Amino acid sequence: MAKDYYETLGVSKSADEAEIKKAFRRLAMKHHPDRNPDDKDAEHKFKEAKEAYDVLSDSQKRAAYDQFGHADVNQGAGFGGGGAAGFNFEDIFGDIGDVFGDIFGGRRSQSYAQAGADIGYRLDITLEEAVKGRTKKIKVDTLAKCDTCNGSGAKKGTSPITCPDCEGAGQVFLQQGFFSVQQTCPNCHGRGKIISDPCPQCHGQGRKQQTKTLSVKIPAGVDTGDRIRLAGEGQAGLQGGPSGDLYVEVQVESHPIFMRKDNNLYCEIPISFIMAAIGGEIEVPTLEGRLKLKIPPETQTNKLFRMRGRGIKSVHGGSKGDLLCRVIIETPVKLNKGQKAILEELNKSLSQDKVKHRPKSGSWADKIKNFFAGLK
Repeated sequence: MAKDYYETLGVSKSADEAEIKKAFRRLAMKHHPDRNPDDKDAEHKFKEAKEAYDVLSDSQKRAAYDQFGHADVNQGAGFGGGGAAGFNFEDIFGDIGDVFGDIFGGRRSQSYAQAGADIGYRLDITLEEAVKGRTKKIKVDTLAKCDTCNGSGAKKGTSPITCPDCEGAGQVFLQQGFFSVQQTCPNCHGRGKIISDPCPQCHGQGRKQQTKTLSVKIPAGVDTGDRIRLAGEGQAGLQGGPSGDLYVEVQVESHPIFMRKDNNLYCEIPISFIMAAIGGEIEVPTLEGRLKLKIPPETQTNKLFRMRGRGIKSVHGGSKGDLLCRVIIETPVKLNKGQKAILEELNKSLSQDKVKHRPKSGSWADKIKNFFAGLK
């Protein structure tokens, strides 16, 4: 006894067209031979589901099936019958093709025009340019729209024609028995259009190699790795398709004085050991000009001084960073005899009370003494 069609699809007798189509799509995805190679049971279930769908998706065949069962559908409505009441495979496969389109990617109209690719460009700028912002000119080698054919790819005075094989869809369906196979149209190669007389300048591509000069507005506060998007300045599309975008990636060059970290600036300032000992004032460079930095007495090397609000305001927002100055005590070089004598007298004076004048040296000496005592 033949299996009930409603039971095959797993739907009730009151199921509407959408429910029937959904049920078949689920079974087709599960049992389709392409998904289950060499599985005879899956192939059999797929054929059963398709047979049920062929009948229940057609209002006339469904009415006949509901009233008379399998006998009338297989004979009167005619899987093998001819004439006006005969079973029309073309009609069925037309609907089946739509279902398979949902499953395997779709019978969708292919756009003849294809979008161009995005391209990248590295732009080296100075720290000052990154902080203050400015506009720079760049030259980019890219595929630009052909000005002869205006991007269509067809010779001037002509136009592309719709592919007669796929009627502009870019895809064709081949029916073989129970199966409907979708493939790229071999005539237009999926484009949906055919150029019978290509443009001699771009050879039918609708674009050609060109060097463009562009203006790039660099916003204040950018940093290395930030990208600036120039919409539509990438590669031109094929046969009049939309252009891609140009992404300008910023690379901030190293600076002779400052180093940037996030929104803060860092610099090293050499001072004499005399200034470090007795204190003083030194001129410090900033991006806004010169400032005075007070060095307190007894400053040690690597001491970090913070100048608030003298850093950078990021392009991404937030408060302005700081300038951090690290002092490096510089040892005098190329001393003459008189200078050396003065320093020797100073050293003798300081050595008389190391704990008072050179606390770190005294502490270091005690650590060394304890270390060797422990070894014994």
